[in-house]
Amino acid sequence: MQWNQLIRDVAALAQGTSSDIEITGVEYDSRRVQPGSIFVAMRGGTTDGNRYTEAAIQQGVAGILTDSPEAFAQQAASHPDVPRLLVAHGRNALAQASAAYFGHPERKLHPTGVTGTNGKTTTAFLIEALLNAAGRPSILVGTIEYHVAGEVRPSAHTTPESRDLFELMASGASLGATELVMEVSSHALDQGRVAEVGFDVAVFTNLTRDHLDYHRTMEDYFAAKQLLFDGTRYPAPRVAVLNAGDPYSKQLASSAKQAGSEIVTYGVDIAADWRADNIKLTPAGAQFKLITSQGSAELRSALAGEVNVLNLLAALAAANARGIAFQTLVNAVPALRPVPGRFQPVDAGQPFTVIVDYAHTDDALRNLTALARQLVGRGQGRILTLFGCGGDRDRTKRPKMGQAAGEGSDFVIVTSDNPRSEDPNAIIAEILPGLAATQTLYIVEPDRARAIALALQQAAPGDVVLIAGKGHEKEQILRSGPIFFDDAQVALSALRALSYRGER
Repeated sequence: MQWNQLIRDVAALAQGTSSDIEITGVEYDSRRVQPGSIFVAMRGGTTDGNRYTEAAIQQGVAGILTDSPEAFAQQAASHPDVPRLLVAHGRNALAQASAAYFGHPERKLHPTGVTGTNGKTTTAFLIEALLNAAGRPSILVGTIEYHVAGEVRPSAHTTPESRDLFELMASGASLGATELVMEVSSHALDQGRVAEVGFDVAVFTNLTRDHLDYHRTMEDYFAAKQLLFDGTRYPAPRVAVLNAGDPYSKQLASSAKQAGSEIVTYGVDIAADWRADNIKLTPAGAQFKLITSQGSAELRSALAGEVNVLNLLAALAAANARGIAFQTLVNAVPALRPVPGRFQPVDAGQPFTVIVDYAHTDDALRNLTALARQLVGRGQGRILTLFGCGGDRDRTKRPKMGQAAGEGSDFVIVTSDNPRSEDPNAIIAEILPGLAATQTLYIVEPDRARAIALALQQAAPGDVVLIAGKGHEKEQILRSGPIFFDDAQVALSALRALSYRGER
């Protein structure tokens, strides 16, 4: 593809030198620029890519797209022979250029986006599994890993920059994928990382307090989520799948309907298009009656807890919106499996239950401890919860998480999560007021590995030990840098040290 061909797909305010130079890539990181690459210089939240245009030119860039009038004028004066384009929005231009360069893979795929504070990962995994069960090859983009037509790749971001997303999409489409399932974060929506994707189906799971270090207020946080549905920045989805039990869904339904979307709701013991009644929870999963306008069925799921009944309902409704028949979906449910790091058991033959989970908000902790309580029953076992809070993130949720852990647990171990640049003890000090107010017994151990060992030492037969916050993650981020750390492996090693050897 040549420069003059590619820029036809990019909305521009002004254009510099025309060129038929052959394009070899599109980059937003100047360190990745090779001779023949286009460099998209855009202003971001922490840095301005326009500071690196000179470096890109020295590396043989084929052309520059910039969202800075000053940089555009400076390039015209200092490098008049380098093709350039001035754009209004850098990330929109990155998406437009990437879509063109990678051959518009979005036109070959049917995208489904999942947004919400909790449940995105599980819901996206389930949607992909249901689509695959119906014979539809897919691409999955999310927090834990990426799937590209059956190939598993590491996940760099929940929602990658559009250039990387379009490369994934092109790779999947070339391997026969017809469906795209994505977790869509509020950051990505606010920053424009999903421009040009065009979601056919959009799912909303819930909205609770999180990411206020970025969004500042719940109103701004919700406004970012709403962008997936209201048609103001992105095309409104053909179908909006909404959690009928979440108070924010009413406003989303109104804005999505006004934008032309069909509204489909789901819920537990509530009026909804996809509803679960008569739920029976067991350590092995859940049983419930699925009720829809297309029929009813008794379902048995291997995913434990009411929250996973909701996630499954969302996935069923979304897959149905993508054209998968009701009975095909019902037949696929028994084969669905839990997602790594989401209520993941660690079993070394011990007489108590150990669960690793990604819960890292107060609402997620409440859901997690409530699920554990359902499993052990009142008075039949204790809930021991280990958790911490991430550094360089929303500090206001720390006492709230302490309160949630204390209210839902019989014993709490407060430790480090990913402290990043902060002092772990300072983070813990902000957790403790909320926890202490519940009068639940607790101990503090900043070293996470030692804290896990202590939690397991405290457990008695019939108890449930919850190791919360990191889930699937394979590293802990300290001030000195990341170290390898896998909660499930650390817990398994600690259990073996306690002479439990019957892993299965």
